[in-house]
Amino acid sequence: MADTTQPTEDAPAAHAGPPRRYLSRIALTLGLVGTGVVLVVTIGVRDPSSGGVPAAAPPSPSPSFVVQEQRPQPGVQVPRVGLAAPPDRPTVSDEAELETWARRVAGKTQIPQRLVAAYGRAEMWMTRQKPACHLSWATLAGIGHTNFGEIALTDSGDATPPVIGPATAADTDHGELDGDRRADHKVGPMQFLPATWSKYAERATSDGNPPNPQNIDDAAFTAARYLCSGGDDLGTPSGWWRAALFYDPAVDHAQTVFDAADAFAAASVSV
Repeated sequence: MADTTQPTEDAPAAHAGPPRRYLSRIALTLGLVGTGVVLVVTIGVRDPSSGGVPAAAPPSPSPSFVVQEQRPQPGVQVPRVGLAAPPDRPTVSDEAELETWARRVAGKTQIPQRLVAAYGRAEMWMTRQKPACHLSWATLAGIGHTNFGEIALTDSGDATPPVIGPATAADTDHGELDGDRRADHKVGPMQFLPATWSKYAERATSDGNPPNPQNIDDAAFTAARYLCSGGDDLGTPSGWWRAALFYDPAVDHAQTVFDAADAFAAASVSV
């Protein structure tokens, strides 16, 4: 560090600094040297393959999908309609069409493709079995998202580990579905009480096995059957809210499902 002490008038001449006329030259020289150092450092951090142009910054990661809170009042609005699942063709395989559709929707909504396919398949079957219900996969996705968000699935679509909610009421199934002989728990990715599951459950594949609430295909199809069991038109505000509150009577739960379903539907048709 340079000495900042002011010299006294009677200091010996031998210790005086260089003549004032040389100070500007020294400053100029130091300035040029400093500029050269800056240029060397700057060039050193440039991409040599870019012709001297600074390398582009790495792209920012895509933002996470965000569900905007709306909290509409019951019976006032219905969630938007998402990109329709392919039509069901009972006598011809439609797996390729469903996979293509699910891949597109998953890319737009950030829902795992395996989940989207299960929701889409349930919509396809309900559109053929109960066309007046007008059930959208987005409502099923809203229920799944509201309950537990993303879950880990095996190749066959079973939740791993199994999804077991908190105790809600006295036991009705001797612990067969939830493992608790003292109380009932909502089970699986679509959160069914044992009594509800036993009434509406149906296997989504014709493999001869019983319906499994931990299997996303069985759970999504059963949820679709449950929502459409009252004969309501889910394409109308009154019908959607009756079905949603039949599924779970808590208004705040239905509002959260609405918000997620509306957001997923809007994203699925975005450009």
